[in-house]
Amino acid sequence: MSASEGRTQLERRSRTRAALLSAAARGISTYGYANLTLAGVAKEAGYTRGAIYHQFEGKAELVLAVVQWVEETWTTEVRDPALAESTPLASLMALARGHAIYCRRDVARVMLSLRIEFAGQDHPVGRAVASVIDVLESDCRTLIAAARRDGSIPPGPPVRLTAAAFSGVLEAVGIELAGQAPHDVKLMRRAVRGTLGLPADELPDPAP
Repeated sequence: MSASEGRTQLERRSRTRAALLSAAARGISTYGYANLTLAGVAKEAGYTRGAIYHQFEGKAELVLAVVQWVEETWTTEVRDPALAESTPLASLMALARGHAIYCRRDVARVMLSLRIEFAGQDHPVGRAVASVIDVLESDCRTLIAAARRDGSIPPGPPVRLTAAAFSGVLEAVGIELAGQAPHDVKLMRRAVRGTLGLPADELPDPAP
């Protein structure tokens, strides 16, 4: 096999994997893990079921890859840009805005669906989801504590509880208003500002 043929094969495999992950994410978001079928994922992605078995050993491995894909894309598109903001409050608001925009891609319910289905179970998928949520809440705790220290948000309930409420608002608004632009961003902003103890009308709504 020539180098160009090898690259073409790798590119084709990468496109197939991306299509399968995206289809599986939409399936989990809509039907949950238990009702997700490999045949349904393959059909949604435009492939045969055999294409899945070329990439994954089974449903559990596919869904673990979905969790990793969601984590990686969310980190790149939402978390990293937010943490690059100049102040803790700006980072919190960027997280909220970025998450609302991220949820426009029909995968808003993925992590919640998996977290509910695997609650209380010692399962690789449940552990992977819990790890992702732990990182988000840790980031929120750090940013909220820093914003209180610099005076940009007022004192309030314990940081741990405020961070849990903040991440819960991100998840809930992202799900309920998924794709409802520009209202998703505007209402997300208002919801998280209230959670942080800030007046809703202190700053104008951002452009959609």
